[in-house]
Amino acid sequence: MPILFSFYLSWVLFCSLASPNSVNLPLKAASLGWNSSAVNINKAEKLWRINETFYNFRLSNKQFIGLENQGNKLVAVSATEKFPEAFQITRKNGEPHRVRFRASNGFFFQAKSEMQVTADYKGPSTWEENDPSVFNMTIVSTMHGEYQITNGYGPDKAAKLMRDHWKSYITEEDFKFMSQNGLNAVRIPVGWWIAYDPKPPKPFVGGSLQALDNAFRWAQKYGMKVIVDLHALRVSQNGSPHSGSRDGFQEWSDSDIQETVAIIDFLASRYADHPSLVAIELMNEPKAPDLKLDSLKTYYKAGYDTVRKYSSSAYVILSNRLGGEWSELLSFASNLSRVVIDVHFYNLFWDNFNKMSVQQNIDYIYRQRSSDLRNVTTSDGPLSFVGEWSCEWEAEGASKRDYQRFAEAQLDVYGRATFGWAYWAYKWFPAYPTVMHVNQIRGILPSRINFCQISLIRNMLKHVTLGVVGRFCQMMPGSGSFFRPSIPSTFLASGVLRGMLMLQPEVGGSHDNFFFDGIEKVKQSEVLEAVIAGDTLVTRMTLVKLQKRFGIAKMEGKAYVGDDLVCEGEFLVATGTD
Repeated sequence: MPILFSFYLSWVLFCSLASPNSVNLPLKAASLGWNSSAVNINKAEKLWRINETFYNFRLSNKQFIGLENQGNKLVAVSATEKFPEAFQITRKNGEPHRVRFRASNGFFFQAKSEMQVTADYKGPSTWEENDPSVFNMTIVSTMHGEYQITNGYGPDKAAKLMRDHWKSYITEEDFKFMSQNGLNAVRIPVGWWIAYDPKPPKPFVGGSLQALDNAFRWAQKYGMKVIVDLHALRVSQNGSPHSGSRDGFQEWSDSDIQETVAIIDFLASRYADHPSLVAIELMNEPKAPDLKLDSLKTYYKAGYDTVRKYSSSAYVILSNRLGGEWSELLSFASNLSRVVIDVHFYNLFWDNFNKMSVQQNIDYIYRQRSSDLRNVTTSDGPLSFVGEWSCEWEAEGASKRDYQRFAEAQLDVYGRATFGWAYWAYKWFPAYPTVMHVNQIRGILPSRINFCQISLIRNMLKHVTLGVVGRFCQMMPGSGSFFRPSIPSTFLASGVLRGMLMLQPEVGGSHDNFFFDGIEKVKQSEVLEAVIAGDTLVTRMTLVKLQKRFGIAKMEGKAYVGDDLVCEGEFLVATGTD
């Protein structure tokens, strides 16, 4: 199987719609405070926006606020209420956080006490502090998904906004650029509403299906493969904005399996025979423990069978649960053919990462992430896929070289995934400033050769041999123009390849070439026991004896990581002149 090099192409305004993601396959919510029976200002609740002034109020127990028997008492109503009651929010000019709420009976809310709010205030407001109908509303958090974009702008403005975005953000030129730079696939997340295009349920607008069709056409033209990823499910599988969630609740369950399978059926039937389709991902990032493993397996089996109705060759990707056990899908997936388990690795979204230094982050990749990936990688079972990873992290004061080392570590570890990897993201939107543009990534990712040399130097020191180095230093097919060489010119010894020691002379120094012939008296420093892959290893060579007549020389070599001596030895070399 070829290796798939890919990036996530964010094709939607805030990461919630059809957006391509690149792969490195071995192919290469404003809140209020309510209690279930009375207002409790210390509780944060959800606002469901209907238009610019009208909202539904949803409680933390997923029930809605309404009027009891159309009177003035505010009560919690069923979470399954089809048409929850709408309330109008009026804001004070110049102070938008000071608000009044008008109920459907025509009256405003008023605070009778700290624990009781009723909808029976009749008069106008003075907006003074002693006015019981005036409330201070604090925005605790907001969501920036496609639901919020289209719902916020309304059907007319949102339709134009999204059409303009789809036409300009990811274009044919992007596919051409990726193809020319060694990438061979894109991972394209889509929302459940794509199956209803061109007239999806409100507030979504039509056009996402045409964007996906365009991507397939461009991918075929430039020899790339496509992974279609069902990223957003109705009522959400994880509560995140990119899942199409309206208010952050995770509510996907067994009752939603049938519709979700129908979405997979739509996608598989439409693209199964397209030469660029390589895989369909049945769901992105289901979240444990609310989404039960048994329910997920039931859906995955039904989704797998649906894809197989149309294609025996397309891979079916099963996303691991966030917060679940790494290996929880292995035995299930082992009974299926051409399946892949998708895991996502970020040094983000966990408080402990905020406390890690640059080196601790890199060590985490080599120790923990390497172990995590091994847990989903088998020799005879499903393939493994690091479906999302990034060069972004929480390390403070990191230099460009630190970012390069962080990238090297991840390329080393995630390159062991048997289906490949996908980098998040090819492009970024200003709302997410931490995601890097491809040209920024290109300036950070090291060349494949140098990356190999760094890890091989570790092995060389461990085994004290040079002869095995050459067979491992291989440039990945198609990656040469993207992963450019990045060895600093100040390094004295830039690498070892097939038994030849290639030395770079200091400025103004000798232009003799020195070819490795032997090594002896090797000893390892007690200060630094081992070189961890990702370290910058500098070898300094000192000429001890030179016999020009015979073209041989003896050199003393010392290898350092920073100021720490790692090992040293005596080199016998043969000389040659340019």
